[in-house]
Amino acid sequence: MLTVKSLLRFGNLQLPVQRMCPAVFSKKSLLPGHTCSAPWSAGLSAVCCHILPVRTLSEVLTRPGLRTSLHVWTSSGLRTPSGVWTPSGLRTLSGPCTSSGVRRLSSGGGGGGGGGDGAGEAGWYNNLSDSAPVHLCEHFLVSMQQVNGLPWWLSIIMSTLCVRTLITLPLAAYQMVIIAKVEALQVEISGLAKRLRYEVSVCARERGWTEKQSRFQFQKNLRRIVSKLYVRDNCHPFKASLLVWVQLPLWISLSLALRNLSLDQSVQSNMKAGGILWFSDLTLPDSTWILPVCLGLTNLLVVEVFSLQRVNPSRVQKFVTNSIRAFSVLMIPIAASVPSSMALYWFSSSLVGFSHNLLLRSPAIHRILKLKSQRSESPYRDLLSAFVSKYCK
Repeated sequence: MLTVKSLLRFGNLQLPVQRMCPAVFSKKSLLPGHTCSAPWSAGLSAVCCHILPVRTLSEVLTRPGLRTSLHVWTSSGLRTPSGVWTPSGLRTLSGPCTSSGVRRLSSGGGGGGGGGDGAGEAGWYNNLSDSAPVHLCEHFLVSMQQVNGLPWWLSIIMSTLCVRTLITLPLAAYQMVIIAKVEALQVEISGLAKRLRYEVSVCARERGWTEKQSRFQFQKNLRRIVSKLYVRDNCHPFKASLLVWVQLPLWISLSLALRNLSLDQSVQSNMKAGGILWFSDLTLPDSTWILPVCLGLTNLLVVEVFSLQRVNPSRVQKFVTNSIRAFSVLMIPIAASVPSSMALYWFSSSLVGFSHNLLLRSPAIHRILKLKSQRSESPYRDLLSAFVSKYCK
């Protein structure tokens, strides 16, 4: 362990090294720049000092150690400009760890500097793009293109249509069934809540409960009753969020798969010539911003259609709707900075999702799903009139 105890003079640093002195052991003459304060008979306990040339830009003396021109402290050793501590000596710019306690910058160990955070961020992103679901999506996209023999731009659209129709559309229909059952229970829950409030008020008078205790007993029993109703009708609201838990990871996996394919040398040549119109190269971003703008407008259209379904939205629903609107606008510059294959997938996915949303509004679909809630017999006309009255007047 090196301890800085001397002054910095004329670019030379005198460091007492607590180890065996070679000059004492071998009884040889001293080397230039070597001083030994211990007698020749001191043996292994001798303490020798070496004058080590240390090039600095300023001669600053500090209390616990030496501070160089880059303002780094030395306590139990020397700290290099990278900001990494070495417990056993001096870390230099390159090379392996030496036997004299001098550690090199390229070797590991020590506390992290500013580069550790960037490496960590790159690490989790690389792990995500190299995960099994992403590779599975890559194989799916390549197999679809090889089977249908279509150009890549059309194959991406067809793959998106298949995934959204076979996976997310049934989940969206299941979500509608759950929501319809929950809405049908609201009338029954309202009646039970009135009866429970009366019973709690009677018990409060008999047992002398305070208002806080009465409120606690009412909420506790109401939650128990509502949970029993959800179990009875098999319509817990958490099941309605199943679509999100499946669609979001699938969207991320397919997006990263297209990014990996755009960088893969074996597929990159085909994707370079697999575009159409203004995005002929699917490995490059859309410089015209046509796809990103179309993506943002489609997402905003989907958000507005959903918002028109709510007559009296709550504050939470308004906050969620505005957040999705902001995210839709933010997706425009993001889509302009990624390969055109990803932007095309996002745009086609939004279009397919919008068409599925319109399809699930059909009265025929409601009869097939046996939805109990009251629905309009002309949903498309009502939607158009609501959209015109809200935005065109």
